[in-house]
Amino acid sequence: MIVFRYLSREVLVTTLAVSTTLLLIIMSGRFVKYLGDAASGKIAVDLLFTIMAYRLPGFLELIVPLGFFIAILLAYGRLHMDSEMVVLSACGMSQKKLLLITAVPALMVALIVGAMSLWVSPWGAAKTQKLFAEQRSRSEFTTLRSGHFQPFNGGKVVAYVESISDNRTQLNQLFLTQIGTPTSVAIAEVGKQRYNSEFGERYLELHNGIRYQGRPGSANYQITEFDQLAQHIPEPEVSAAYDIEADARPTRDLLKDESLSARATLQWRLSMPLLVLVVAFMSVPLSHTNPRQGRYLKMLPAIILYLVYLAALSSVRSEMEAGKFPILPGLWSVHAVFIAIAWLIFVGPSNLINRLGSKRVKA
Repeated sequence: MIVFRYLSREVLVTTLAVSTTLLLIIMSGRFVKYLGDAASGKIAVDLLFTIMAYRLPGFLELIVPLGFFIAILLAYGRLHMDSEMVVLSACGMSQKKLLLITAVPALMVALIVGAMSLWVSPWGAAKTQKLFAEQRSRSEFTTLRSGHFQPFNGGKVVAYVESISDNRTQLNQLFLTQIGTPTSVAIAEVGKQRYNSEFGERYLELHNGIRYQGRPGSANYQITEFDQLAQHIPEPEVSAAYDIEADARPTRDLLKDESLSARATLQWRLSMPLLVLVVAFMSVPLSHTNPRQGRYLKMLPAIILYLVYLAALSSVRSEMEAGKFPILPGLWSVHAVFIAIAWLIFVGPSNLINRLGSKRVKA
């Protein structure tokens, strides 16, 4: 029991440290991407951390299995380097017993990953998709940022505002250009949003400015100075019923759906906890390290093997969604292949040859 607690603590603490490090790396890269979207006006700045919080379970779903795999390699590799595994082996600790001890924290991690994969991650993905849908249907006044040129309507309209009031209803020192036939450029001291309750439409009301209208490259253009100029603002298209992606659908809905996308997504969610168990089986023999060879000699091929495993699952899922790979065996065929690889690594080539030879002699 003491050995079990010691080994489990080493693996779980290392898993926490490795997963946290990987999570910070992945989330920082994703945060930079969302920060760029906020800078371009695609999403509101105040929603950045909310979106990251909703995406967190999806990140953990992929990071925790890798963190657990690396943790076993690091923890058991250190025990081999410090000759602690030699002492444990002398006390009767075989590879099979070590695998059984590792199976307990592996089951704990698999349950956590399974809960995130089946319930928490789809909920977060649905919330994220809803936020993005709401951001796409915002009015232009909510997306404007002071001191930036921002395109609208597919680049046909470009606006620049020096400053915006706190309630975002008044624009100061406004530059507005609209590309078309003709092209117009308007400069105004103040721009305000007005709502006509009678017609149910919004207008951009410009004050104290000048408008240039004509065709670029032509000397035939029109200059209009105005004290007040109103321009109709089309209402944003708000889609209440947007298409929900398969990753954002609850698991109970996928169980009732017979479509290829639903079947593939359901298998992917069930594959995540199984992935933890397979890599735990694989990592125990891979963690065996010769002190003369160095602690990190097997780390790179082991991680490459894990990435090939994950890439194979992702590729087969894509092929299943496209109808190019059968739903059955589906992703289970990939797991079967890597379970066989894990068994070969665990048994070892020499032991496997000896076992096959002994069976032939008995026959």
